[in-house]
Amino acid sequence: MKEITITSKINVFESIQELPQIEQSLMRKAIEVRKNAYAPYSKFRVGVAILLDNGEIVVGSNQENAAYPSGLCAERVAIFYAGAVYPDAVVLKIAITAASDDNATTIPVPPCGACRQSIAEYEIRQNTPIKIYYMGETGEIHQSESLRNLLPFMFDNKLL
Repeated sequence: MKEITITSKINVFESIQELPQIEQSLMRKAIEVRKNAYAPYSKFRVGVAILLDNGEIVVGSNQENAAYPSGLCAERVAIFYAGAVYPDAVVLKIAITAASDDNATTIPVPPCGACRQSIAEYEIRQNTPIKIYYMGETGEIHQSESLRNLLPFMFDNKLL
């Protein structure tokens, strides 16, 4: 038997104001688009803004559906749109924010497992890391230099 030790590095910013200017702008766009979430069932709204290497910013919000699991998370809405409209662009940074209609969301909310796997596909395809910033409605922002910090054992095409 051998043991594998996994470590992840996450940077913590105390508030949006502590982020560099570009990241502040990206997170503010995510906060704004979060208001467009269609979340009548969970009452949990998520907004995402993605910065591409061509300078474009693509946004997305979660879109629920009474016929579960037909809805789609904000991260996948945004990254799939980026892939469809800007297929040759490199995803540089993703800003994610989440808020509940019922409770204060004051801790950072990372992407769910399915979204992590979807983001992983783009990181693997472009062969460059994607910086991920995530927060709740208010409070700290966590930042990962790569999706690999959030999903160390990625499933990729080498396993097929």
